[in-house]
Amino acid sequence: MAFPDEVLTEEEEVVLHLHPHWKTAVRPALVVVLALAVMTLTWVMLPQNSGGFLGFGVVSAIMLYHGIRYGISPLVIWRCTHYVLTDERVLLQDGVIARERRDLPLNRINDHVVTQSFVDRLFGSGTLTVDSIGDQAAVLAAVPDAQQVQTVLYELIEQDRVRHPEDEEEEVEEAPPARRRIFRR
Repeated sequence: MAFPDEVLTEEEEVVLHLHPHWKTAVRPALVVVLALAVMTLTWVMLPQNSGGFLGFGVVSAIMLYHGIRYGISPLVIWRCTHYVLTDERVLLQDGVIARERRDLPLNRINDHVVTQSFVDRLFGSGTLTVDSIGDQAAVLAAVPDAQQVQTVLYELIEQDRVRHPEDEEEEVEEAPPARRRIFRR
C-alpha cells in the first residue's frame, strides 16, 4: 500500500520514504515456498485413493495455516510498514487493517542511534532508535542503509533548527542578590 499523502501538510516535503529492509521478507517468502513444495510433494507421493486424499487434505490444511500465518501475513505487514522522513517530522506507519501512525517533530528529537548486528552490517541495514523529548522513542527496525538514513536525519534536524530558531534565546542568568551579612567580624 502506498503512503497516504493526505497526512502531510501543504508545505511539507517527503525526503525519504522507506519500507523495512528486504531481508525481513526473505524468511516469510521461504515459508510460503516451503509450504507450497510440501503440498505439491504430498499430492505427488500419496496415492490418489480415499485415504491418500484425506492425508493430502490434512497436510494441505497444516501447510496453508503455516503459509498464511508465517509467510503471507508477515509479507503483507512488511509491505504496509512505512518510514517517512520529511522536512518537518519523522512518520512511522504500520498496520494492515488497523493502522498506527506515529509522528515525531524534528524539533523534539534529542538523540538518534543506529544499532547493527553482524548480519545487519553485511546487508547495510540496522535499527534506528529516535529519542524525543518526554521519554518517547520510536524504533525503526530493519532500516535499509541505516547509516545514511541517520546522516539524513541529522541534516534534517540541523536544517530545521536553522529554519525555526528557538524562541527562547539563551539568556544570561543574573547572579542571585548577595546576602546581607547581619553579623560582621
